[in-house]
Amino acid sequence: MSALTFDKSELGNLEYSLQREMLATDRIGGYMSTTIVCCNTRRYHGLIVAPIDAGDSTYLLLSSLDETIVQHDHSFNLALHRYRGVYEPRGHKYITDFEYTPTPTITYRVGGVILKKEMLWIHKRTQLMIRYTLVDAHSRTSLRLRPFLAFRDKHALTRANMQADGHSYPAVNGVKCRLYDSFPWLYLQTSKPGVEFVPAPDWYYDFEYQQDIARGYEGHEDLMTTGYFETELKKGESIIFSASLDEMGSTRTIEEMFEASIARRTHKIDFISCLEHAARQFVIRRPGDRTEVIAGYPWHGVLGRQTFVALPGITLAQDHKEDCIDVLDTCVREMQEGMFAGSASAAEAADAPLWFFWTLQQLEKQLGGKKIWKRYGEAMKQVLHSYRQGVAGRVAVHDNGLVWAWSDERPLTWMDSMIDGVAVTPRNGYQVEVNALWYNAVCYTLRLAREHGDKAFVKEWEGLPAHAAASFNELFCLREGYLADYVGPEGPNDDIRPNMIIACGLDYKMPSIETQIDVIRTVRQHLLTPKGLRTLSPRHPFYRGSQDGGPAERDFAGKNGSVWPWLLEFYVKACFDIDGGAFLREAEGILAAFEDEIQVYGIGSIAEVYDADPPYSPRGAISQAWSVGAVMDIYRMIRERKGGK
Repeated sequence: MSALTFDKSELGNLEYSLQREMLATDRIGGYMSTTIVCCNTRRYHGLIVAPIDAGDSTYLLLSSLDETIVQHDHSFNLALHRYRGVYEPRGHKYITDFEYTPTPTITYRVGGVILKKEMLWIHKRTQLMIRYTLVDAHSRTSLRLRPFLAFRDKHALTRANMQADGHSYPAVNGVKCRLYDSFPWLYLQTSKPGVEFVPAPDWYYDFEYQQDIARGYEGHEDLMTTGYFETELKKGESIIFSASLDEMGSTRTIEEMFEASIARRTHKIDFISCLEHAARQFVIRRPGDRTEVIAGYPWHGVLGRQTFVALPGITLAQDHKEDCIDVLDTCVREMQEGMFAGSASAAEAADAPLWFFWTLQQLEKQLGGKKIWKRYGEAMKQVLHSYRQGVAGRVAVHDNGLVWAWSDERPLTWMDSMIDGVAVTPRNGYQVEVNALWYNAVCYTLRLAREHGDKAFVKEWEGLPAHAAASFNELFCLREGYLADYVGPEGPNDDIRPNMIIACGLDYKMPSIETQIDVIRTVRQHLLTPKGLRTLSPRHPFYRGSQDGGPAERDFAGKNGSVWPWLLEFYVKACFDIDGGAFLREAEGILAAFEDEIQVYGIGSIAEVYDADPPYSPRGAISQAWSVGAVMDIYRMIRERKGGK
């Protein structure tokens, strides 16, 4: 397995360092994210980005913190910002080392001064701590810390305005700030008694976020600074800066919390340990006993479909079944009239509730069928009944036993991108993966019902699977050998897309063995890449191999070529089901192709999507739950095939 290492000689090269982003989360919905040289390149980058109320909105409070070394009346600013195409200051030239474990750590060298900076997000609190240690110095040295504040929704940008309160107010060994009355106080404190805070409120203009600009968005904003801390440091001395929504009562409390928190950090030293850590970052616990899955950092929230798809890989693959259960229990508690709520409803995503059954199938391996049926049997039956009764006039089960999903307003499958109100990949009708999941859900529920004596359910449903399978194979099996992507009023759609692999990668399958083999062959020939499956064959005129361009170009490419890692899990499962142990070496090669990903783009994680053409550049969110979950589940399948080793 690859070790997590960085080329020290390249840290000063912005082409290298700005393409590598780090992430730390507090496990309650907040995060810190920036590049490894602490230059923000997205509006979503910041040192404190967190929910501040009971809603799902997340706010960027503390954008960045400038460090300046002062020696012999000369100042050396260690920060790195971009203003209208110009980098100023250029503190990256002082960086000599970056380490990711146990916590992101940067070492700076300015002449004879060596300063180490350790950045630590505290779990289950909205709090960032940064410990600065003066490793070496040969004359009197001072450290100046200037915070830059945004106080805005993470999706927005802010501009200088007269409403912002630029004052700082006294707090224990520091100050508290709040730019607007609708926000909580942000406490800025240090661990060293008597550190001076110099009030100097001012707006800094036109910070530029080049990743936003490259993605076709506005990428400039103004940030407020209310002043700066300054203190003298002696060789070997450390000082901890704390930014938090809760005031720390003493300098000693800050030191004790830092030491206790860093001691609990896991060491992210190789591919699997990095992915295990990344997986834990997606599971968040909110007030009201709600446990949820963040779909991806830094801009995604909670998405029903991705919650169910990601959950086994990000929890069960490292035996965290309690997290899996808590997320599922949250979803079940919020059910309304036999259907999941929000984006997990079939009214919003025709397949989302059906992934619930697939998740339970994975959980059963650790809990057993009896516990699954006792805990979730009623919810399973309610969901299936809801499909039969019809959901919001959009989803219904026809007389042929198949699920029909149709909406003129928005796409109902995971291929849901729209441009100017028009679906990029219109798929109204019978979709291949929706019906594969429907069949799998009914068969699985029937099996548990038979095992646990629910004769009424068995009697009502036992005829459906054979009827649905016959209808499916009649409608979806194309003469070319593979499966139609969907069947609409005009007949089957023969675009070569990856959704058909799901029909071959579930526990209960409708296609014959021969058709499964043909599907796998077609996927290998047209869609398989080292980073996942393409969303469309390169031979199709709509195919796009790159995600370059603005939102419309990226949305079009995203479902007409771009590579998604999450689909690989079903390809690997389908191949193991057909080839058994003979597929093991190829599966190990698929896993190995992701090892270098932990050192690029989102450090220690897997991206949301990749370009469809070589070199398969990472795109989208820097850390995506169902990408990480899929790779972790492939790792699990390989371990099981090798006898649990």
